Amino acid sequence: MLSKKCKYAIHALVHMAKDPDEKYLIKDIAAACRIPKKFLEAILLDLNRSGILGSKQGKGGGYFLRRKPKEVNLAEVVRLFDGAIAAVPCATYKYYESCDECADEETCSIRFAFLEVRNATVEMLKKDTLDKLVKREQKLKSEKKR
Repeated sequence: MLSKKCKYAIHALVHMAKDPDEKYLIKDIAAACRIPKKFLEAILLDLNRSGILGSKQGKGGGYFLRRKPKEVNLAEVVRLFDGAIAAVPCATYKYYESCDECADEETCSIRFAFLEVRNATVEMLKKDTLDKLVKREQKLKSEKKR
């Protein structure tokens, strides 16, 4: 399950991806996405440190996307805020840990089942970029109006 912090980050990024050349104030993102301002400040700082966002201080300043919306995928955002994208530690990519109860990892069918789940999940998340999410949201809203 995604943490609230990760979900808020995705909502803020999708909001910003709708007009990627704009600079956004924290208060405006918070209001548009219904995210508590203090919580959003920490999220935007993490996104800034990761290189997904940039920021400019002063008049005409704010947060902005450093990369194009089609270059930012959900796998990257989920890993940034929630760490591993796997149900068991021995099936993770960047956060690998062996399982205490596993006698032989190389022949563990449980590990291989969850490796398949992790691989499929990561592939799906990599395909879902901010650009795709914006387009999907627009499509769903237009279908709802019919």
